[in-house]
Amino acid sequence: MRAVIQRAKSASVTVEGKITGEIDSGLVVLLGVTHEDTEEDAKYLANKITNLRIFEDEQEKMNLSLKDVEGKVLSISQFTLYGDTRKGRRPNFMAAAKPDKANELYEAFNTLVVKEGVDVETGAFGEMMDVQLNNVGPVTLILDSKER
Repeated sequence: MRAVIQRAKSASVTVEGKITGEIDSGLVVLLGVTHEDTEEDAKYLANKITNLRIFEDEQEKMNLSLKDVEGKVLSISQFTLYGDTRKGRRPNFMAAAKPDKANELYEAFNTLVVKEGVDVETGAFGEMMDVQLNNVGPVTLILDSKER
């Protein structure tokens, strides 16, 4: 399971002109699922993301977690994180999990983040989405549950 996380001052996701998720501050999480992923991968990333110290303290050092700053997550399913661009000019998405499995693990991830004590807003799985983001820092990190 892969996640691109971006520290946000504000963010929203819109589907067909309607806002489906919106946060004031916290993290935008673009989440991709591959065939071998399990709920253990979702647990790992939910815990890592909610406890990662990437928010600044009063000395402007990244010492605070999402939980510490009482931030929220805007979670967006992103199968293109498993796009393979090594050959040709068109990405190959064969490494991305099938929609049923991907949605199941995406929902599990969101539930696990809530269990960590963090509110979650979401996009709409499988839909074309417009994402607005005010990235602070900017801080953008890539996490992979297979690289622990």
